Amino acid sequence: MNPETPSALPGVVLVVDDAPETLGLLCDALSQEGYTVLVARSAAEAWQRFEMAVPDAVLLDCVMPGEDGFALCRRIKAEPSWAHVPVIFMTGLSETEQIVQGFASGGVDYVVKPLKVPEVLARLATHVHNAQVGRLAREAVDVVGMGIVLVDRQGRVAWRSPQAARWLAEALGPVGSADAVWRDWLSEAVAQGSSARPMPGGGELQAQYLGRAGLGEAMLALRTVTETSTQQRLRDAALTPRETEVLAWLAKGKTNRDIADILGMSPRTVNKHLEHIFEKLGVETRAAAAAIVSSSLPPTPPHA
Repeated sequence: MNPETPSALPGVVLVVDDAPETLGLLCDALSQEGYTVLVARSAAEAWQRFEMAVPDAVLLDCVMPGEDGFALCRRIKAEPSWAHVPVIFMTGLSETEQIVQGFASGGVDYVVKPLKVPEVLARLATHVHNAQVGRLAREAVDVVGMGIVLVDRQGRVAWRSPQAARWLAEALGPVGSADAVWRDWLSEAVAQGSSARPMPGGGELQAQYLGRAGLGEAMLALRTVTETSTQQRLRDAALTPRETEVLAWLAKGKTNRDIADILGMSPRTVNKHLEHIFEKLGVETRAAAAAIVSSSLPPTPPHA
């Protein structure tokens, strides 16, 4: 193998093209570089190769009889266990529209026919290396049971860990029937930085946006948060925003006059809020109310 290529290990490459001369050229060049080469002459044959062995990368002709390369790439990317495989398009079409179509269907790169073998090898080596590093990272995530999701620029799930798949199915519905729901909620988390959905058994599923991964995919970390009995009691109490503020300052040990000064209201109004709070929580004293919330309420924002 060329020592200048980024990958230290040869990989498995699937070449999909209906032209025998292209298949012969690439098979010879890739074999000399140490790659294991799989060959397919159509989209149907390529699908069969995937079902036998998932490659580290695909060199895919855009225009073939029957299903074209763009459609095949979209199908590959729709399979969660295959979506991470980088697809490099081979095309004699240099128009911008065709190039954009290739990227929109999930391709990571393209080369123009007639092929320049050194360029193909250089691009391929980079993508195979990145794919191998990504696979090792995903395997590590699987082992420790983390909930990680990668979302592509079209909002589709490019990959998710087994734990993430279980949580998403529980909170949003199974893959396939709930694809649009998954996409909308995860896109919301990317746009806003985080999002949450209730879990059927109580608590909620939280998604936190971590940034962009190597191929521009958005990475999100999922976790489940189970409500404590205290949190459940507070939620059931249905306190108003103002009552919540009053209670938060009460839990910090503030007097009625202190709370009145902080929130810009009269001590009488504070006392009225406390009467409502005690009634909703089912307590009779300040100490009892403070004990319920001292470990449950978020930090109170500063007031001018």
